[in-house]
This record gives sequence, C-alpha cells and structure tokens, in this order.
Amino acid sequence: MLKKSKKLMSAGKIESFQEIFICPLCKSQMQMVNLQSLVCGSQHCFDIAKQGYINLLSRASHAKYDKKIFEYRREISKGGLFNPLHAAVSEIITSQLPSNEPVSILDAGCGEGTHLNNIKKEINQKKNNPLLAVGIDISKEGISFAAAEYPNAIWCVADIANCPFNSQQFQFILNILSPANYSEFQRLITDDGLMIKIVPEQDYLIELREIFYKGSEKQVYSNSLTTSHFNEHFKLLDVESIRYQANLSEPLIEPLLGMTPLSWGTSKERIEKIRQMNLKQVTMDFKILIGKK
Repeated sequence: MLKKSKKLMSAGKIESFQEIFICPLCKSQMQMVNLQSLVCGSQHCFDIAKQGYINLLSRASHAKYDKKIFEYRREISKGGLFNPLHAAVSEIITSQLPSNEPVSILDAGCGEGTHLNNIKKEINQKKNNPLLAVGIDISKEGISFAAAEYPNAIWCVADIANCPFNSQQFQFILNILSPANYSEFQRLITDDGLMIKIVPEQDYLIELREIFYKGSEKQVYSNSLTTSHFNEHFKLLDVESIRYQANLSEPLIEPLLGMTPLSWGTSKERIEKIRQMNLKQVTMDFKILIGKK
C-alpha cells in the first residue's frame, strides 16, 4: 500500500507540472494518463515506477555507478560533509528569488538526490516561494534511491544531452560535481535564470589524493579546463570559493573511500593505508561558478 501511495503522490506531482515535459524521442508535448504514464502525441509511453520516478531515457544506459556507490554517497551527505556547500548554494538562490513567485530548479546529474533535497529544504526555511525541484540522472539506481527517500521532488532517469523538458522551464540549473551539457542547459534555462556549477578545487579530499596519487601527475588537481569551458557557454557573473574541514567519524571512512572516484583503480595497499590513518577530518574545497545566458 505504501509503495502505491508513493507512486500516486509522484504521479499527481508530475501531472501538476506535465506541461514542462517533452518526449525524448520525438520532442512532442506529453500528458499524464491515468496517473500511470506520460504519453506524447505520437503515443510514446513512459511509465511511472513504483518508487515514484519516471524513466525518460530514449535508450538503455550503461551508467558506471552501482547501487553501493549511491549508498555511500548518501551516508556521506547525511554525515554532514556537504552541509556548508548546500548552505552556500541555497544562499545564492534565495538572494535571487523574486517575492513569493513560483520558482523551478533542475539538478542535472543529481545522483541519489541528497544535494537537491538539502538545498530545497534550506530554501524552504528562508522563503515562501512555491518551489518545483526536478532531479535528473542517467543512473536508474541513483534516481530510484532519490525517489524512494525524497518524494517532494520530481525524479527522472534522463540523459543530460537529451533532456525531456520544454525550453526555458527552469530559473536555476544546478550541476554539482557532475558532467555538464551546456547547450541543453542554455535551452532549458529562462532568459534571466542562473546556472550554478560546483567543481572541486585542488584541496578537495587532499588527504586521500596525497596517498592515492602519490608520485603521479594526478597528485595535483586543476579545474581550469572545466572553468574555461563554463566561460565559453555562460557569462560568468561570480565565483565563490568554499573551503572547510569536515569532521569524519569512523563509520564514514568506508563510505568516503567507496564514493569517490579518487579510490577507483588504486592499490589495496593504499586504501588500507588510509584505513589505518584513523582520519578525523577531511578537506572539502569547492568553486561555485555562477553564470547567466
């Protein structure tokens, strides 16, 4: 019964905002039918899953992230490691909100949904604007996690290179530690909307980097290419740097090692070395790029 009500709740929310959707196959408008499926004029049909998300991929994806990675990422987010980052992003958005008008946010590459959920929660505490939050990711595992835990947003399995939304639907697009597709983002954002991209800075998880990449060219990280790519597509209004030490309890060390691509492909000896270090803190270091069309 619980699963059914979650599905119906999500279906009702999607129906309320069905005008934002277009078919990923033929680009025609879509409508909710019987609180079960989004169907376009050409009869392409996309069903709502029992967890409450909708899969709008035009072809099967082979996302490289598995369920375990999303479990780890959720544990890290719930452990508070990203809280100051979420606060900073929500502050940027609330400072731009018009008084009490409805506002829509797209998190492109939302993973298991905690970033979007926490940012939305922070905004709701400060402002009364009706807020539509939409998260998309190519990973069905990630979106399934998001929908199961956070029913107050619309969650879609979708490709950021072929977003299933009408043009100019979102006042804010978030792209957090995730690949970007700027031509789609330019199409989806309103003329006065804000593009907010978060990239890691060179000290992000430096305690891990120094061990995993010791002696290799990856020991020093640079995001200059990512930043210049952003500048080519959006007018850069502001750059915020946010750097802090996050406390790390022992139960969080395993999820931290499991969630970060830094550890992928590294030797068991190096991973074991970090386990033995008994890390109490890690450095979180980000750059927030804020741009307009």
